Amino acid sequence: MKDGSFVRPGAVFEQTRRDRLASLLSVRLARLRRNRTYDFAMRALGSGWFLLLAALVAKTTFAEISSPGAMASYAVWALLLSRFCLVAFYLILWGLIITRPPAIAQSNGIFPSLAAFVGTYMPWSISIFGNSEHSTVLNVLSAICLIAGMLLTVYTVLNLGRAFSLVPQARRVVQVGPYRWIKHPLYLSEEIAVLGAVLQFLSPGALVLLFVHIAVQIRRIPYEEELLRRTLPEYGVYESSRWRLIPGVW
Repeated sequence: MKDGSFVRPGAVFEQTRRDRLASLLSVRLARLRRNRTYDFAMRALGSGWFLLLAALVAKTTFAEISSPGAMASYAVWALLLSRFCLVAFYLILWGLIITRPPAIAQSNGIFPSLAAFVGTYMPWSISIFGNSEHSTVLNVLSAICLIAGMLLTVYTVLNLGRAFSLVPQARRVVQVGPYRWIKHPLYLSEEIAVLGAVLQFLSPGALVLLFVHIAVQIRRIPYEEELLRRTLPEYGVYESSRWRLIPGVW
C-alpha cells in the first residue's frame, strides 16, 4: 500500500527491469566511448562534414568565377576573398576535430551532446542552402569576420592545447591566452565566423539561423561549466573571476 493505493508487484518489477536496462545501456555506452576505434570514427565523421563543405564551397566558387570576364569585377574579387576565408575556416575546423585528444570525462545524457552537435554543425549548413550575395561590401565584411574568427580560434587553440573538444568534456583548466579574460573564447570566435558566413548568404532564413545558433550556444555553455565544475575542483576558483563571453557584459 502507498498513500492509500495498492501498488501492483508487476508494476514494481517492470520499473526495476527498465532501470536495470537503462543502467546496462549507460555502462555499455560509457565503455564504447572509451574505445579508441570509436573515438577515431567519431572524429573522422565529425570532421568529414567540414571537409565536404569546403569542397562544395570551392566547387561552387569555381563555377561562379569561371565565366569569361568574371575576374574583371571588384564584386567577384570580394566574393573570391570571402569564399577563400570560409573554406579556410572549414579546413581549420576539420583539423581541430580530427586531431583532438580523448577526454578524461564528459557530460552524461543526450541534451548536452545534442546542443553541442547542433551548435557545431547547424550554422555551417547555410553555405549549402543559402543564396550567395554578390555584394562587394557584404563579402568584404564577411572576410573580415572570418579572418577575425580564424585568428581568435587559432590563438585560443594554441593556448588550449590538448584540452580542445566539441561536446562538453573535461581535460584541464586553461588560464592563459584569451582564457585570462573570458571562459569561452572558442564560442566567441565561432560566433564571429558564423556571422561572416551569414553575411555571404544574407537572407531572412540566414538571420533566423544565426539567432537560433546564438540561443543554442547560450544553452550549451552551462552544460560545459557544470561538467568542469564537477570534474575539476580548481575550475570553481577560476570561473568566479572570469566573464563568460564578453568582458563587462556576460
